[in-house]
Amino acid sequence: MFVEERHKEILRLLNENQKVLVKDLSKRFQVTEDCIRKDLAAMEGQNLLKRTYGGAVLPDGLHPGHSNLVASRKHKNVEQKQKIAKKAVKLIKNGDMVFLDTSTTNIELAEEIIKAGLEITVVSCMMDIAEIFQTTKNVKFFLLGGEFNRSQNGFLGSLTLQMMENFRFDIAFMGVVGADPEKNVIMTYVPEDGLMKRHAVERSSKVYLMMESKKFGFQANYVYAGFEDISGVICEKQPDESTRERLELRETEII
Repeated sequence: MFVEERHKEILRLLNENQKVLVKDLSKRFQVTEDCIRKDLAAMEGQNLLKRTYGGAVLPDGLHPGHSNLVASRKHKNVEQKQKIAKKAVKLIKNGDMVFLDTSTTNIELAEEIIKAGLEITVVSCMMDIAEIFQTTKNVKFFLLGGEFNRSQNGFLGSLTLQMMENFRFDIAFMGVVGADPEKNVIMTYVPEDGLMKRHAVERSSKVYLMMESKKFGFQANYVYAGFEDISGVICEKQPDESTRERLELRETEII
């Protein structure tokens, strides 16, 4: 296979999966990992992708300052996010204090909470979620303020953390960019988002990751938790066998 053909196939895989891993590409094309790294470096130079630790993502995936980031993500993989949300809502009981972080999957969970008629208290710092709960009287809603982050369409920073300080949550649902049970890391892109997530994890009795199964093994920039910090992961389908085994070793529930 010529270099140009390999690059074209890498782009196809990126558009299909939103990520590629060096080790997987090396096996797929039967070339060395160093060869793949050179490919990715060349493609990054053409702004076709953005290299990450162990692989690459599409350029938009690593531009947290982009004003349309949440808007563009909301309409991707909606069916999978809805499956995750329908599983998550079953974990919530009337009277619970619930935290929903800045996650497009949590937007779907907010809709499911309303459909279920749950009488609960919800805390979030995401504007999309606040707008959804305007339509119901069953949910008592608190919006954490602070510095507005356009890429997340929500509030992050020191003021947000201060407002969260005295809350204690029965259950929290967290978005995730990548999670690696072998290395025991749960990651996001934006450090301020990671600090918010970390604060919520520390103040929650139960914590569940809301994630599509393809995000296992994907590397991002900021680690906000380990698997000892969470109760379980909620996916649209079962992860692969290797991932399931590692989660079981971590005593992490798979839903």
